[in-house]
Amino acid sequence: MELVRFANTVSSEEIINAVKEHGYCIIDNLVDSEVMDKIAEEMAEFIDTSPYGCDRFLGHTTKRTGSLVARSETARELIALPVILDAAQKHLSKSSTFQLNLTQIISVYPGSPAQVLHQDQLTWDFFNFPDEFETQFNLLWALTDYTEENSATRLVPKSMYAGTRQKFTPEQTVCAEMKKGSVLIYTGKIYHGAGENKTDKVRQSINITYSAGWLRQEENQYLATPPEIAATLSDDMLKLMGYQCACFALGYVRDFEDPLNVFRNKQKRIVPGLNIVKENGHDIAKSYALEEI
Repeated sequence: MELVRFANTVSSEEIINAVKEHGYCIIDNLVDSEVMDKIAEEMAEFIDTSPYGCDRFLGHTTKRTGSLVARSETARELIALPVILDAAQKHLSKSSTFQLNLTQIISVYPGSPAQVLHQDQLTWDFFNFPDEFETQFNLLWALTDYTEENSATRLVPKSMYAGTRQKFTPEQTVCAEMKKGSVLIYTGKIYHGAGENKTDKVRQSINITYSAGWLRQEENQYLATPPEIAATLSDDMLKLMGYQCACFALGYVRDFEDPLNVFRNKQKRIVPGLNIVKENGHDIAKSYALEEI
């Protein structure tokens, strides 16, 4: 089966249409390989000291190294790429806000067996979200070349509506081969898993995912990035990390204060009331107002 791929000139609309129809797409060479090399250099010491997985699912010969916002300035560029954020916002548009869910480098070492096929949205306690509601917009960046031999991610195309706890065979999968600097984009509903690493080299990817703003983040961004580093980041990055209220008031501080303004030590409070708009027949709370205290 031929993979769904785009050139790096792809629009956000083409991305979300492909993800909606197929559950995934690949963008070839979205960033230069030098960007990947720089991230690998910035993260090398942290990868070296990361533990291997504690069970079969995480992989006894696989490492997951997080906290990319704090540890890699170059990774922040990937997190905030305009075409990616625009596509994420469109894909997750049934929620009034979206947020950074997790950041990690996945290092699959030689001899690692294939991972069980799964849906990423199982992280929310296997809740059976409605087909029409998207929880996640997920990315796997090729930090090294992705090949069938070195454990490139395998996907079951169009499996996003199969429901939870489904079983698929390897024959039903396709292998997401791609070059370093390319990215695999997929919905949290599609079944996928790392392949077997049959080579003598480590296969690495950068896993960056975004989620609906009202869901708990898989990676705790507020502890992963120390306050002294968070203070140096832009307001846009902090909001993406979760320093904002989801919907109307989820995440407010003390006396109905906005979390970003509390962090910046600005005296502003959320004004009670909602800005409700209609989208596709649904009432959506798009924003809230702030007032000086």
